Order: sequence, then structure tokens, then C-alpha cells
Amino acid sequence: MDLPEFLHLPDSPWITVAVAALLSLAAALLIELIGGAILLRVAREGTLGGAVVRQARTPVRFALPLLALQLVWGLAPAEPLLLQLQRLTALALIATLTWLAARCVAAAAAALVKLNPYEAEDNLQARRILTQARVLSRSLILLIVLIGTSVGLMTFPAVRHLGTSLLASAGVLGLVVGLAAKTVLGNLLAGLQLALTQPIRYDDVLVVQGEWGRVEEITGTYVVLRLWDERRLVVPLQWFIENPFANWTRTSSRIIGSVFWWVDYAMPLEPLRAELKRICEQAPEWDGRMSLLQVTDASEKSMQLRALVTSLNSDRNWDLRCRVREGLIVYMQREYPQHLPRTRAELSQSTKENFISSPGSA
Repeated sequence: MDLPEFLHLPDSPWITVAVAALLSLAAALLIELIGGAILLRVAREGTLGGAVVRQARTPVRFALPLLALQLVWGLAPAEPLLLQLQRLTALALIATLTWLAARCVAAAAAALVKLNPYEAEDNLQARRILTQARVLSRSLILLIVLIGTSVGLMTFPAVRHLGTSLLASAGVLGLVVGLAAKTVLGNLLAGLQLALTQPIRYDDVLVVQGEWGRVEEITGTYVVLRLWDERRLVVPLQWFIENPFANWTRTSSRIIGSVFWWVDYAMPLEPLRAELKRICEQAPEWDGRMSLLQVTDASEKSMQLRALVTSLNSDRNWDLRCRVREGLIVYMQREYPQHLPRTRAELSQSTKENFISSPGSA
């Protein structure tokens, strides 16, 4: 028995394509739902894998249906409208995969930083990981976006040569195209070199062009130093490759600080050494490693003393140096005021006689 005419489906490839697209979308969403739930149970929270899985869940939710649609369009007949749909789906898939890759890199970097906190006293290893994670992740994300943009442009025949050129430039980052590109690529390569060799790290204490500061941020193009007076010194990355600078915490957070001052030649040193030791023992900033007093220079008027004191980090050492300087000056003012630096002169005998016999001498 024949079905009524209104129940017959039209004999068109679009019906098959539409049904296949709906089924593929349902399968992709089901796979994402089941697979995502399994991965979330397997990847524990607080681990590197767990952080990546949680950040990748949303992009994957879009990427799998787009991939399924792309497979359906590829198996469908070569209709002009289907070709346009295939191109749009490919472009959306490229953008989603670029988003997925960038988000996974950022999540991995954030998880590494979280697993290695650098608030501890001796944080050299944590600062090394923090620097590598942030600088390399930013450079890698920039490269991912560049490649994704290039591949996306290559889907359009009219601008395919532009995408090919952009992709080629991503593969040879050392090729300098123009003065503007030279600066950008130079800083990018400098950032990669800093991340790998690590002459500086986050929270390092640097002296750059006479300014004392702590590394607060390292971006893809510059480094921000937080100076002691809350100012910010912004230095291009390439400057650190081409110029010398002082890094006080290169191998350890522990640091030796120095205090200089001038005293009279008659000042006895042993009482000052004892007072320095007493000040350090009562100071919470001292780590107990060193408190040393030495004569480092001498002029025709006075001698220069140097006190060396140690702390666990540069912030504590700055406070300890101020404490030692103030304490020793107060001690000398109280116990040996006659030995503070002063200008002296000797008068000849005739000058003394003239001075005594002058009318104003009385």
C-alpha cells in the first residue's frame, strides 16, 4: 500500500546531508559530555593535567561539533552552498583550535606558577619556574595566534598568498622585515633567550642604570622594575641582552649588605664590632650568617669603615642596613662623640702667639 503523497520526503541530497549533520552534532556533543566527565574525574584538581582539562573543556565543546560538521561537508556532494558552508566551518574550526591551544598553554603556565609559589624565603627555584612559565607561555601564545591567523587566511583564495607569507614569517622569526619588525622580533627573541638562559627572573633585585629595583613583570617586549620609592622603571627586553646590569639575587635570595661611614682615626674598633654584633643579634632581619666590621679606606682626615650584614632576602637586608647604620651612629654619638669625623688643623708657634696676643682672643 502506497503512503499518502504528503508523507513522502523529497528526493534531495540536502535531506541526507541535514540528517547526517544532526546525527554528527549529537554524537560529537555526547562524546564531549562523556569524555569530559571521565577526564575531569581522572585529572585531579590542583594538578597540571587537571588545570589543562578544565580550561580546555569549553573550546573542545565547540571544536568537536565543528569537526563533525566539517567531516559531513567533506563527504557531501560538491554543491556551491555546501562549499561555502565547508569554508565557514573550517574557518570557525581553525579559530576554535587556536583558542584551545592558547588556553591550554595559559592554563599549564598558570598551574606551574600555582604549584610553585614564590612567596617563600628561599624562592630561587620558584622564581625560575615563574619566569620560564610566563615568558615562554606568552611567546608561545603569540606564535599560536600568528599560525592560526595564517591558516585562516589561507582558506580564502583571494588572500591565500598573504596567509602563506604570514606563516612563512612565523617559521623564520629571525628574518627582519623592515625596521619596525626588527624591534618587535628582536624583543620576542630576547624574551625567549631570557626565559631559557634566565639572567633575570621574577622578584630578582636588579641595579639598572643606577636604579635599585625588583622585577615585577616580564612581558613579551619589556621588563617592569618596581623601584624602592614605588616608581616603575620600564626597560625593553633587548636592553638586558645588550647591556650589563647587576643582579643581587642571581643564585640565591640570601644577600650580603654593606654599610659605609667615616670616623676619626682615634676611634677604637673593638667597641664598634661588639655593638654591631649586639645590633644584629637583636634585629629580626638578620639571618645569623655574618656581621663583619672592616676598615676599607683611609684619607688624610678620617678612615672609612664598612659593616657587612646578611639577610634572607633583599627587602630584609635593606631594613637591616638602615638599622645598623642608625644604631652605630647613635652609639658613637653617645659613647665616642669626640671621634666623629671633624676637620682639624695645627697652628705654628708664631700663629699661636699672634692668636693669643690679638685683642679679640680674650
